[in-house]
Amino acid sequence: ADQGVGVIPWSPLARGRLTRDWDATTARTETDEFGRTLYVEGDRAVVDEVARIAADRGVPRAQVALAWLLGRPQVAAPIIGATKLSHLDDAVAAVELELTEDERAQLEKPYTPHPIAGFN
Repeated sequence: ADQGVGVIPWSPLARGRLTRDWDATTARTETDEFGRTLYVEGDRAVVDEVARIAADRGVPRAQVALAWLLGRPQVAAPIIGATKLSHLDDAVAAVELELTEDERAQLEKPYTPHPIAGFN
């Protein structure tokens, strides 16, 4: 942001991690070797906070995660990787979802930066 450069986030839903309970498994979580290296136990608190806010708001978790991202001024457009019509519905609805300052703070509080992955 301080350089005036826009950002196009890749995997803004953390390979689906932000859309379901931390311990939930899918075909992807069972087979995605690279994905297993991206997230650590400390990320559970972020997933839990997304779930709490989504439940309080009565919206899907994906909408909360994308609304947070879209509220970042440097974000030009996230790469959502939609594979179902509902993914597009959530992305469109997230544009209209305004998170409060407190909700933003609660989402950001447990986050710790990760090292760059995939480029050695």
